[in-house]
Amino acid sequence: MYLSISTTSAPVADLTYLLHKHPDRLHHRALSVGDTRVFCTELTAERCTVALLLDVDAIGLVRGQGAALESFTLGQYVNDRPYVASSLLTGAIRGVFGTALAGNCATRPERVAAPLDLELHLPTVACERGEGLIRALWEPLGWRVDATALPLDPELPEWGDARIFDVRLTGTATVQQALQQLIVLLPVLDDAKHYWVDHTEADKLLRHGGDWLGSHPEKELILRRFLRHQRDLISAAQDDAEVPGTAPDGAAQPSLARQRRDAVHAELRSLGATSVLDMGCGQGALLAPLFRDRAITRLVGADVSARALAQAERRLGLDEASDAQRRKVSLIQSSLTYRDDRLRGFDAMVLMEVIEHLDADRIPSLVRTVFAEARPTHVIVTTPNVEYNANYPGLIPGGLRNHDHRFEWTRAEFAAWAERVGAAHGYSVRFAGIGPEDAALGPATQMAVFTRGAGDVAESSAPGAAAGAATMEGSTR
Repeated sequence: MYLSISTTSAPVADLTYLLHKHPDRLHHRALSVGDTRVFCTELTAERCTVALLLDVDAIGLVRGQGAALESFTLGQYVNDRPYVASSLLTGAIRGVFGTALAGNCATRPERVAAPLDLELHLPTVACERGEGLIRALWEPLGWRVDATALPLDPELPEWGDARIFDVRLTGTATVQQALQQLIVLLPVLDDAKHYWVDHTEADKLLRHGGDWLGSHPEKELILRRFLRHQRDLISAAQDDAEVPGTAPDGAAQPSLARQRRDAVHAELRSLGATSVLDMGCGQGALLAPLFRDRAITRLVGADVSARALAQAERRLGLDEASDAQRRKVSLIQSSLTYRDDRLRGFDAMVLMEVIEHLDADRIPSLVRTVFAEARPTHVIVTTPNVEYNANYPGLIPGGLRNHDHRFEWTRAEFAAWAERVGAAHGYSVRFAGIGPEDAALGPATQMAVFTRGAGDVAESSAPGAAAGAATMEGSTR
């Protein structure tokens, strides 16, 4: 496999500094994916090119997981894996250009964020769906695509072309951006990965695609293919891969998912919560930072999915955690719509991007479970603001952000629901926005913070109000 990166932006030699590769040396490194060699093929006053050559161990592929990926018996012996750009090449990119991928360069720090005129050349790219998909993935990112189909056999042109392309990408980007886009999109083109895919791959996708994936018109396809069509990983990543927006000074902001986690964590600290229940914790995106917070002494993650809880356990590294760390956190299988005494006794319960996944007629059950039975001191609820969806170019008018969402509330609908629930169960409520905010449409995410009042009004003391609230909740959307 071969990849070359060229620039004509003066001083062109800075490319070698940004990639951390001396132009006069052959850089050799043995990785799990094969032997890699990085070298400078040209360095003139006008142009610099750095090449990566990956020599894949074809026998090693047969011994490893690659054999299981083939659909027919001889596929493990007769395939294009040793020479077409794929997830194996992305492993090599991470291995030899890791510092550049992280956006670090001690010798030329001012050039890290400077866009360069770049050309990326990949002589052999596998893409079963043809040139159209290559263009659909790269052109929205500002690259000019030149893709030429290679013949099955140059000496037998009547056999036609293979689904392998010689691809040149020309555009303006930082070196880090170019490498991040390669890391994400090469496995999407090939639609195959040659290693285990779990929540760490979702984290990698959001880390490398955080500033462009949310607005990409092929976001859904990228998520499906990069995460190997695993529904739980895709569902968890869909909300995270949202348009991050920009700060007032024009600088890129973290993903909306990161801003949401940070906002909830900050709110928990402000409330002084030491025992926290993350209801609908999924694969542990919020649990991970809370687990590291020493102010939180008791942490429970609850979810209906046993598989998600297993992935959360791996994410937290509980197998290698100390006894004290394992005593701090528990993972339980539970539902928001059924009474569970294990949900009682917490300073705070968090429902982060959970309520919109329930059918409307199940919301009264959620209210009863959380506010009438579990009764934590504080409840934090975050949910999408449907009005803000007009800022997502990939959504059809009236569309929802996630295929698994049953509804999404306007700001007025969310406020009305929260105030009814708070009044019925003895909680005061205040609201805050999270993420980018539109002057007319409001914030991307809306948050309600419920705090139990000193009077501690029980549901039984106001049966009419509680019943009325349940009736109104059931009719919402």
